[in-house]
Amino acid sequence: MEFLDTHYVETPDGAYIAYQVFGDGPIDVLCQLDWPGNIDFARELPIDAAFYDELATFARVILHDRRGVGLSSRNVAVPNLETRVADTLSVLDAVRSNHPVLVGLNESGSPNLLLAATRPERVHSLVWVDPIPRFAWAPDYPWGRTPDDLERELSQIDLWGTEAYGRIFVQDEAEHGNPPIFSTQLESRYFARAGRNACTPDVARALSKVWYDTDVRGVLPSVQVPSLIIMAHGDERAIHVASLLPAAEVREVPGGSWTADGGRWLAEEIRRSVGIEPPPLELDTILSTVLFTDIVDSTQHQVRLGDHGWKDLVERHHAVVRDALTRWKGVENDTAGDGFYATFDGPARAIRCAQEAVERVRDLGIEIRAGVHTGECEVIDGKIGGLSVTIGARVAAEASRSEVLVSQTVKDLTAGSGLTYENAGEHDLKGVPDRWHLYRVVS
Repeated sequence: MEFLDTHYVETPDGAYIAYQVFGDGPIDVLCQLDWPGNIDFARELPIDAAFYDELATFARVILHDRRGVGLSSRNVAVPNLETRVADTLSVLDAVRSNHPVLVGLNESGSPNLLLAATRPERVHSLVWVDPIPRFAWAPDYPWGRTPDDLERELSQIDLWGTEAYGRIFVQDEAEHGNPPIFSTQLESRYFARAGRNACTPDVARALSKVWYDTDVRGVLPSVQVPSLIIMAHGDERAIHVASLLPAAEVREVPGGSWTADGGRWLAEEIRRSVGIEPPPLELDTILSTVLFTDIVDSTQHQVRLGDHGWKDLVERHHAVVRDALTRWKGVENDTAGDGFYATFDGPARAIRCAQEAVERVRDLGIEIRAGVHTGECEVIDGKIGGLSVTIGARVAAEASRSEVLVSQTVKDLTAGSGLTYENAGEHDLKGVPDRWHLYRVVS
């Protein structure tokens, strides 16, 4: 096996992300490793080695370990989806890759999906193999695992890194339609070695919980780049995913299920799919997180302070909110009177920004309310608008003093962020169809 040198890129928050680059070709392909991953083990199984070897004949291949796992920084919190997107961008910037194909397997396609939706100008296309947009069962998602499944999986992680765990993992995959391609013993030993070289049991347990709480289905309709869905025959979950992607092509693996030759076939499918350069994107829509804030009881404050005093207070309020926006990388879109409308690439940063602003304006003797929503937005004369922006404003209007309310989509996308929510019930949002489930950020 060819020796691959490993490099590191330091992220803005001080973590180190390990990456490898190999192959040569006119296009870059970044592959997100599946659960949980270690780039030094990426080519140990013959099917994976065949895939990467074939891929390297026509592309520059980029692999990296997510933070907390493998060769990347381990003395850090497990990454949420937003952090994984930011780390991927750090790797792409380090290797000067501006327009790669993003490849993911199962849950590892989720950060690719969010990156393509929020930064489509940075993505050539998506390839999602056996896509899993949500792990947990739900009434409208019958392919997920139940809470009992999760508890059983978490208890099995006590055997993490052992061949016994490897056997359990292979058996569990087989029960869910993914039988071993090679011998059960070979794959059990591989998953045992790969697991203990990826992370410790506590990290594996934390990653499982993050995955269980994550749901990216709400992002799917916002992905405008070409998407290739690779699936086994009759995979209803993959068909469901493809139906929600605006520019998806579906390909079944030969014979209907994976075989030892599947790696080379997959590389050839990627070669075929990128053979013709897609037309430039006309960015008239983009996935964005919107934050709205306004001062509570603003009229009473204005009456109490008078015009001059109110003007001074509003200017100090604006300075506090703008400082928070700078810290959390928000973009100020509009300031109407005592309210702010800002956009973010990721929902966790929007919430943290809102929390900071809520706390700091108390020193001014006032309180604000805030609402956060993530959705597909219209780009109108270079500015973000549309129904999702209206929904964000309506969510903020439902908030009480010093409260940050978020939509269900925001909650689903921030699993693993360390954020805690309280159920705020269903609400009618003025002028917006349907009832909306909102959540109160409590920490």
